Amino acid sequence: MSSENQDFNKTKAFLIDMTKCTGCRGCQVACKQWNQLGAEKTEFFTGEGYQNPPLMSEYTFTRIKFRDYEKNGQNEFAFYKEMCMHCNEPACASVCPVGAFKKTKEGPVTYDAERCIGCRFCMVACPFGVPKYEWSKALPLVRKCTGCYSRVKEGLKPACATTCVSAITYGNREDMIKEANKRIAARPEKYLKKLYGSEEAGGTSVIYLTALPFDELGFKPVTKRPLPSYTWQALRLVPGIFLTVGGSLSLLSWFNHRKERIAKEEEQRKSGATPKEES
Repeated sequence: MSSENQDFNKTKAFLIDMTKCTGCRGCQVACKQWNQLGAEKTEFFTGEGYQNPPLMSEYTFTRIKFRDYEKNGQNEFAFYKEMCMHCNEPACASVCPVGAFKKTKEGPVTYDAERCIGCRFCMVACPFGVPKYEWSKALPLVRKCTGCYSRVKEGLKPACATTCVSAITYGNREDMIKEANKRIAARPEKYLKKLYGSEEAGGTSVIYLTALPFDELGFKPVTKRPLPSYTWQALRLVPGIFLTVGGSLSLLSWFNHRKERIAKEEEQRKSGATPKEES
């Protein structure tokens, strides 16, 4: 479905109420289990908080970020779930030369590993730093949260939203924004009168509600304008010859990568192993 004709208020969205998050990391575990993500060697990180693992990666699609602050002379903690924002008009999709990213009618921005050529344009374009490279592999691609699209299209909630007992609500984007504003109106002394994700990057499918200023929590300031418009403005400044050559190289790389993948799967079939399914 074209984003030009899509009613984003009718798509699904996450409402993440940071005042209700206890930092249990149940969503991290559920994400790992559903997506069959491997373990990774990590260490306790204290650079900007106390989160572990320190960063999202090819093995970690979501994580709980810890922020410490002072309130009434006491040290307090704030927690929030970092994940793909599933933008209404995703920059990753606008720059991908092979169409590996797609904004679905249900809301999630999906990723097709069979199309990906590992060019990493999406990593440069994403204002939230979400797509991650498979540095551990000889033929690396890009990985990211897909909003549990395989669940959502069957009428189920994403794994993380199913696991969380208080902080994550999942439903129509319009309803999530109404619910967030309802909570602010009911408890104005508790909540910051701003929603992160309602307008950022043209709006996203992840809406954050908090008691603290977003900049103090480490949220990145992002333009309200949909980012693909900036993408095309930038591309107009690039000489046509470079775009043509770049497109040709991308196509050639895609064919070569697909050939290698097919050969690998054929070798696995002959050896009796089952090819690993991309999540």
